[in-house]
Amino acid sequence: MSVQDYLDKHMLSRKIEDAVNAAVRAKTLDPVLFISNHMKKAVSSVITKVKARQILDSRGIPTVEVDLYTNKGMFRASAPSGAPIGMYEAVELRDGDKGTYLGNGVTKAIRNVNEKISEALIGMDPIHQSQIDHAMIGLDKTEKKGELGANAILAVSMAACKAGAAEKEVPLYKHIADLSGQSNLFLPVPAFTVISGGKHAGNALAAQEIMILPIGATKFEDALQMGSETYHHLKAVITEKYGAHECNVGEDGGLAPNISSIREGLDLVKEAIGRTGYNEKIKIAIDVAATDFCIGAKYDLDFKSPNKLGQNFKSGKDMIEMYKELCNDYPVVSIEDPFDKEDWEHTRSFSGLGICQVVGDDLLMSNSKRIERAKLESTCNALVLKIDNQHVGIVEKEIPMNNFVNQIGTLTEAIEVAKLAKNANWGVVISHRSGETEDSFLADLSVGLATSQIKAGAPCRGERLAKYNQLLRIEEELGDQAVYAGEDWRQS
Repeated sequence: MSVQDYLDKHMLSRKIEDAVNAAVRAKTLDPVLFISNHMKKAVSSVITKVKARQILDSRGIPTVEVDLYTNKGMFRASAPSGAPIGMYEAVELRDGDKGTYLGNGVTKAIRNVNEKISEALIGMDPIHQSQIDHAMIGLDKTEKKGELGANAILAVSMAACKAGAAEKEVPLYKHIADLSGQSNLFLPVPAFTVISGGKHAGNALAAQEIMILPIGATKFEDALQMGSETYHHLKAVITEKYGAHECNVGEDGGLAPNISSIREGLDLVKEAIGRTGYNEKIKIAIDVAATDFCIGAKYDLDFKSPNKLGQNFKSGKDMIEMYKELCNDYPVVSIEDPFDKEDWEHTRSFSGLGICQVVGDDLLMSNSKRIERAKLESTCNALVLKIDNQHVGIVEKEIPMNNFVNQIGTLTEAIEVAKLAKNANWGVVISHRSGETEDSFLADLSVGLATSQIKAGAPCRGERLAKYNQLLRIEEELGDQAVYAGEDWRQS
């Protein structure tokens, strides 16, 4: 084939002429670079390669990282992971070989990405997120994504979303907003973990997290400053009261002094807030994670102290009274999982008091049937949205009953769960996992879905700050259009 025949076959002469004319009109100082970029834009992007590798998360446990390639570049994402919560959990594929990473290796999931998922997605347009996600769901064919692994599917879904944003030449959060039909964007109020307990820390505190919400800030930048200053004042308070050796941290960066009661932790946080001078601008939230210490119909607040087991049992009614007192004595505005995941009665009774936001995480597990039940019974008024291996059970009108999507293993499913919660006028809390990576996807997701609340851990540790720092960049990029949720932190 001659050069002229090749040019004619691919209509290159006209395309090059168009690019040159565009460069002339733009009066560019670097015509070669301009023409190169112009030509690249003229080509529709498709997925050309998907490659996965095993990396370590913030706990030193293997997870899946994916590089997804298009003709516009390479886009990387990594899957977070957390502790299992029971029968509604999807399957995060692990190798099970106790001789390697204590059985936590993910080479099987890696192989599924490199061999099966890659082959299925090559040639697809990254803009069409739903098609990509449903292609992976269809390829897996199991109820809980156990064939390919929820960790494999999620990492690919996130990477594809980043590629789609690049193809559209818009920020990631804007692409997510387009996918979800969200027009009003705002920066979420961060729920900074300042004290860790429960299964996330080695102290005696039963509750999993005590968090602060800077709702009185006027912009996210100020909220981050408030969180950081409070955290460091809290560290000083703990050092003064218990000694520097009590300034250990939990898995998500929260300080973990060896305290045994929620009230003791709240006293420390209240004193730290007082030292900052922000006072009324900062409120408090608690993630109780009560399922972890529910024994039968009782709650053992000393479950982490073997020598005290059974000495501090509380009934559901006792717990309600305790929460009422805490909300009265401290600026507590949100309590997550105040009861066992199957204790609908007491969760509903407490929520009905209307004294604070009642958030369902283990209670709902992002399962559509449980969400519908909670809506009908007014069991809670907010939902924790995690993008990982949590069971969902979304129902889409266009999809037959035998094709239910059963977990948040893709971005498409996360969007549907967020819509489900918002339609109930619930708050939506975008949440991190105990096993996080440096991926900042969560920050763009919170802005794109306009969730108004995000919990990404303490204002320290790189994998947590990756999310908060990305929110700083987004706020800067939005400029005058940036709106911080602030006092409207409950809006959905």
